[in-house]
Amino acid sequence: MPNTNIDHAFTARARTGASFEPTYAGALSFMRRKYTKDVKGADAVVWGIPFDAAVTNRPGARFGPQAIRRASTILDNDPQYPFSRDLFEHLAVVDYGDCLLDSGNHQKTPGTIEREAAKILKSGAFLLSLGGDHFVTWPLLKAHAAIHGPLAMVQFDAHQDTWPDDGKRIDHGSFVGRAVKEGIIDPDRSIQIGIRTHAPDTFGIKILYGHEVEDMRASDIAYAIVDRTGGKKAYVTFDIDCLDPAFAPGTGTPVAGGPSSAKILSVLRQINQVDIVGADVVEVAPAYDHADITAIAGSTVAMHYLGLLAERKARLEELNNGNHAVAVLNQASGI
Repeated sequence: MPNTNIDHAFTARARTGASFEPTYAGALSFMRRKYTKDVKGADAVVWGIPFDAAVTNRPGARFGPQAIRRASTILDNDPQYPFSRDLFEHLAVVDYGDCLLDSGNHQKTPGTIEREAAKILKSGAFLLSLGGDHFVTWPLLKAHAAIHGPLAMVQFDAHQDTWPDDGKRIDHGSFVGRAVKEGIIDPDRSIQIGIRTHAPDTFGIKILYGHEVEDMRASDIAYAIVDRTGGKKAYVTFDIDCLDPAFAPGTGTPVAGGPSSAKILSVLRQINQVDIVGADVVEVAPAYDHADITAIAGSTVAMHYLGLLAERKARLEELNNGNHAVAVLNQASGI
C-alpha cells in the first residue's frame, strides 16, 4: 500500500499532513495527530479532560475523550467534508493527550485544569478540549479569559447551566452563572442554542430554545450567533446533549426535542465570522451510546472547529501574500 504508514500518532515526523493509515487500526490520537507534549509551532492543540464527578445524572463522560478519539479516525485521510480540503496540509495540530487529575480530590480539579490550559495557551496555540462533563468548561473559560479578557460565549446545550452556585461547587449545571458573576464571560455578547429546560435565571444571556431552533434555518441560527457575539473574542462550548437523543444518545442528561446533527453542523460551518479563541466538546458518555453515534457526532463537531481554524489561517496567509505582492510592486515602481 503506497503512502501508508501505521501508528501515525507516534511515528509522524511532521505536524502537518494526513496519516493515510487504516481507520480500524493504529494508535488512537485525535484524527491521527502526533501525540506530544511539545506544542512549539502548533497552530492547535487537542487535549482530553477525563472528568465526570460533577454530573447530576448519569456518569461516564470521563470516557468521552477516548470515544471521541476513536470515532475521529474515520475523519482523517480524505479531504474533510464540508471544508473540501485536507485540514492538516498547512494547519499544524498535535494531540496533547489527557489532563492528569486526582480522582480522590475533586476540589483540586479546576485548578489543575486551569493551570495546564494556561500552559498550553501560553504557546499561542488554539486549544481544543475534549470532555469530560461540562464543569470542565469553567476552568477553561478562566484560562482563556486571563489572556483575552471577558469572553463572548457560544453555548450549544439543552441546559442553561445557570443554577445557584456558591462559587465552590463542583457542578456541571451552575458554571455559566458563576462565569457571569465573576466577569469571565460577557452576557450581553453570549448566546445559548438548543435550550430545552428552564433554570431560575438567564443572567442576561440570549437563548434560542429548542422549539425556536426547530423552526429556524441553520443560516438564521448562525446569523444570530454572529450578531450576538458582535466581533468579540468568543469561546465555543458544545454540550453534546444539545442534539436530540436520536443523534446523541450517549450522554448523561439527554433531553428530547433537540436539533439534528446535520442542522447544527451546518450552523457551525457558517460561523466563520465569529472570532473563536477556544472551544470544547463535552458530555460524551460512551456507555450509553450505540454504534458510536454520539462519539461520531462529537468528533465531527471537533473537526469543524479545526476546519474553521484552517480556513482562517488560509485567509490570513492569502492576505499576507497579497500585501507582500503589493509591497513588492510598489517598491519596483518606486512608490
